[in-house]
Amino acid sequence: MTKKIAIINDLSGFGRCSLTAAISVIAAMGVQPCPLPTAVLSAQTGYPSYYCDDYTDKMEYFRLEWKKMGALFDGIYTGFVASERQIQHIFEFIETFYRAGTFLIVDPVMGDNGNTYAMFTEELLRQMRSLTLKADIITPNLTELCLLADTDYHMLSQINDCGRLTESIGRIGRELCKEGPEKIIVTGIRHHDEKGTEMMGNLFITEKDCSLSSFPYIGGSYSGTGDLFASCLAAGVTRGDSIPSIMNMAGEFLELALADSVKEQVPRNDGVNYEKYLPMLFRQA
Repeated sequence: MTKKIAIINDLSGFGRCSLTAAISVIAAMGVQPCPLPTAVLSAQTGYPSYYCDDYTDKMEYFRLEWKKMGALFDGIYTGFVASERQIQHIFEFIETFYRAGTFLIVDPVMGDNGNTYAMFTEELLRQMRSLTLKADIITPNLTELCLLADTDYHMLSQINDCGRLTESIGRIGRELCKEGPEKIIVTGIRHHDEKGTEMMGNLFITEKDCSLSSFPYIGGSYSGTGDLFASCLAAGVTRGDSIPSIMNMAGEFLELALADSVKEQVPRNDGVNYEKYLPMLFRQA
């Protein structure tokens, strides 16, 4: 029987992010995506102009109707959350559908490069932290990890030595693991390897260990790359792949998509040219 993931995120017509990215990646990996939209947008919010239809008040209808159907999910995956009310709806959804055998992945979208996004508030941080502590796996970037752990991002960003940087991030992540999430993957860590090559890495952290998976830094900052990575992770966990193997596969997938996009000079708001590389994600016989 095909396994299912409930995906709670917004749907943007342009930007190759959020549900658009998640649905295509998760389906390509042989898992059924069941989207619950938090908002419907003409384009993601990085564009100079866009239309947004807020679905906060409609989220409850999805929960109630799916409950009537007797829906069961192997995983629940949450992404961008625009308000405290949306997080409350997510808590109710988890209360209804999280069961033995279901995993919860939270991508705690709050900021990047040391800065928070426009919708950020202290109350949203408090609620997001509560949500991450319920999760089995979380996928923060370094900014978001520092927000969740109340740690100084700029102090970490000054560390140039890869080993010391990894050790410092791992220590912060392990402390957070003690409070809730069993596994943390910190995404988008820029560093240099022993040859001085600029790299982009993802650090897998558990309470006892951590390991870094890195690929050459291509350049450019594109919409939706975090959504693509988290979607690979959600589908991979659902189909039983190991997290290190998922990280390597997702890294190779994104490396090719990024290189293609840089070569074609794709505007950052448009996201990356990932579609042609989806066959890389198919389960190998």
